[in-house]
Amino acid sequence: MNEQTLALHGLAIKKHGDAAGIAQITGLPEETVTKHLEAAAQAGRVNKAGEKYMLAPTAAISLQSGYSRDFAEQRANAEMNAAYDDFETVNDQVKQLITDWQTMEVGGERLPNDHSDKEYDAAIIDRLGDLHEKAEPVLDRLTAHVPRLKVYKDMLLEALERAEDGAIEWVSDARIMSYHTVWFELHEDLLRILGRERVE
Repeated sequence: MNEQTLALHGLAIKKHGDAAGIAQITGLPEETVTKHLEAAAQAGRVNKAGEKYMLAPTAAISLQSGYSRDFAEQRANAEMNAAYDDFETVNDQVKQLITDWQTMEVGGERLPNDHSDKEYDAAIIDRLGDLHEKAEPVLDRLTAHVPRLKVYKDMLLEALERAEDGAIEWVSDARIMSYHTVWFELHEDLLRILGRERVE
């Protein structure tokens, strides 16, 4: 995969992102990402609003159709596919944990978590720490086949540590690179690499 395609791949993961965020997950220098996205914008393949970019529909289709070639080696690799299957097992647990973080059972009903119960929140963050330990060896196996994926592992650990230090927004706030935000983007990256479909 060349630099331009990798920059567009990063944009597809972000859906609506700036050059700095795309550089972070692709491993490309920010100025390189900017150069390719600006060129793509000039060619009508990318839409730009302020500092944010979004793939144009035709570019999204073109990118998707090229994945079978760009990621042929990974898609044919039995070890990577097995690691991904194990990732999905952990993913199910992450989704349940986030549901438990965002809501709580009160009188038999699921209500939004207003985070006033500090003990409840602390227990969820403890669970997240345990789940992260379970995820780490799976992430290492995936990174062995796609080294740039290591950045996700680093960002997940950073978000976890911030949450454990009391900044609870780092569990699932979509406005920052919270644990859930990073996990979602990693999942999207893997789905595109391996040609899988997201199961909601």
